[in-house]
Amino acid sequence: LPVRRARFPRPPAPARETFAEFFAGNDRPASTTMVMVRLLAKLLRDPGIGKFIVPIVPDEARTFGMDGLFPQAGIYSPDGQRYTPVDAGTLVPYREAKDGQILQEGICETGAMASFLAAGIAYANHALPMVPFYIFYSMFGFQRVGDMIWACGDSMAKGFLLGGTSGRTTLNGEGVQHQDGHTQLIASTVPNLDSYDPAFAFELAIIVRDGIRRMYHENEDVFYYLTITNQAYPQPAMPARSDTDTDPDTDAGVLSAAEIEAGVVAGLYCFKRTALRDASAGLKAHLFGSGAIMVEVLLAAQLLEAAGIACDVWSATSYNCLVRDAQAVQRRNLLNAGQPAESCYVERLLAGETGVFVAASDYMKSVPGRIAQWLPGPFAVLGTDGFGLSEARPELREYFEVNAGWIADSAASLLVRQGVLPANRLTELRQCWHST
Repeated sequence: LPVRRARFPRPPAPARETFAEFFAGNDRPASTTMVMVRLLAKLLRDPGIGKFIVPIVPDEARTFGMDGLFPQAGIYSPDGQRYTPVDAGTLVPYREAKDGQILQEGICETGAMASFLAAGIAYANHALPMVPFYIFYSMFGFQRVGDMIWACGDSMAKGFLLGGTSGRTTLNGEGVQHQDGHTQLIASTVPNLDSYDPAFAFELAIIVRDGIRRMYHENEDVFYYLTITNQAYPQPAMPARSDTDTDPDTDAGVLSAAEIEAGVVAGLYCFKRTALRDASAGLKAHLFGSGAIMVEVLLAAQLLEAAGIACDVWSATSYNCLVRDAQAVQRRNLLNAGQPAESCYVERLLAGETGVFVAASDYMKSVPGRIAQWLPGPFAVLGTDGFGLSEARPELREYFEVNAGWIADSAASLLVRQGVLPANRLTELRQCWHST
């Protein structure tokens, strides 16, 4: 009878030191797409797993900054280089080679997905733990080949799908054709696809490293979808205290490195506690940010604290993971009605938190809105429902109401509803927030 044997050498996850530069941060602005390409370059050089890495791109390799990988890894061609590329005189020309590792399929998402599927199941078919990283325009790639992504899940493929230039307001200048505000929602329909929308370089490094561990060392039947953007901004260091520091008075409220890594993988962690210690009773807001909209969330926190409203900033790396955890806990509680009820991750994480909650992302409101029932306070969701527009980034974010002013406004509006902020004070603040 036909049988499927998943027997393959288990490569270890890359050492944490491999990604040290991403944990250290950098003041030089960089997009998460640029970070991903640098991370791929690191993985290709890793002695333990480098030979198994399979970068895949159907189109626009230079748009994603992958041309820097051509000299290092080469583009696979069974016949080698048989032409002189038009960019032969540049520093990083196209380089095809018989031993190339990059698969460039031409403008064909279905061909690239076929390569992803073949590499993703090579661990079972050929005892080779190949690790495909397929990068594509998120707006085009996911919905065009949705059935093939489902087939990957059904075949228990492993690897990373990378939705580049993601977000409905983040890729300005190329019009509505590239404005993705929904692939995170579509990704939630594939049961064994874990999807993330990271904001920072260290989050991306944590997710990729843990994903390699889960898929190839633990042999879990999951694969990943990561949305990465083209907006450049300073990449902060991971804001963690030492794991060996047990003094509660040192860096009060700052998580340990282990706690942050666990939170990034689980889908939510506190990135920054409020610096406002003397806010009036009840004037407290919690802002959830994802992807490039985290930049707006951090600016909104500054606006709120300047107005005397204490504000904690949380990084929501995966609403899909949060919802799946909560639904699994709901089912266990249903089946064990005679036992004490279990709390889901969101409930445990936010237990004891007071104030109002606002989530902002570059995706449809239904993406973060699904965690509403497990939050301990009033919740407002900002997102990018509707069709896109051809306009610059600031105008797009003003139109979709996901910029710093609207995020701060939403938090203050909830506080007015709670009766802890006077309505006339909100009117004054709006004149400032929406004029800057």
